[in-house]
Amino acid sequence: MSKPNNGTFALILAAAGRSSRFSRKGAYDPTVKKTFMHLAGKPMWLSCVEKFIVREDVIQVIVVVAPEDIDWFRKYYLADINRLLLLVVAGGEHRVDSIRHGLLAVNSKADYVAVHDAARPCVTDHEITAVFSAAKKHGAALLAAPVVGTVKKVIEGQIEKTVPREHLWEAQTPQVFRREWILEAYRQKISDIPSDDSQLVERLGHPVHVVPSDRGNIKVTTASDLVLAKYLVEHGR
Repeated sequence: MSKPNNGTFALILAAAGRSSRFSRKGAYDPTVKKTFMHLAGKPMWLSCVEKFIVREDVIQVIVVVAPEDIDWFRKYYLADINRLLLLVVAGGEHRVDSIRHGLLAVNSKADYVAVHDAARPCVTDHEITAVFSAAKKHGAALLAAPVVGTVKKVIEGQIEKTVPREHLWEAQTPQVFRREWILEAYRQKISDIPSDDSQLVERLGHPVHVVPSDRGNIKVTTASDLVLAKYLVEHGR
């Protein structure tokens, strides 16, 4: 199957998480959700969007927000939405549902779809370019970092076994796919909750290329992660 040498990208920014492991106040107040907290003077989700929106090959940015937050989001960030020509879509119960909703809004002129977590504000321009280039070459690609620590399988608080870390990589985002591949992946019957988008593409037999990254492209999950992310941004990450 031939692959286009050049292409355009649509970005789906996943910002519909409940932040249950981050917020001590609960998810009913959107202002305490991690992706809406400020990092270097701007909300985390916006920091992510601005990494992509400046690229000439990105023709569309879709921000997927939790249904209970969408009215607040559209009103509170109206100026940014209009300035950047963002499309805001309501998510679903699980991440897989939210991405599916985002895919329904993807422009048919986009050759590729990139999915990025709004909780990964430290991704670099170099990493985005590398994973976009790999997707154009291979059809699907994601950023990932090799596992460096000792991995233990733990059952009910006790170690069952030590897992060899050779060949183990921790998947990150962006994850980028040919548009028809990711659409096909989400059209199939999904009986479980996949941990990421590439898992669904893999099930179709499409190869997914790994672009080496480092642990600086962290996902902000806890309050301590936010402290680290602020440090990384302030020191040029």
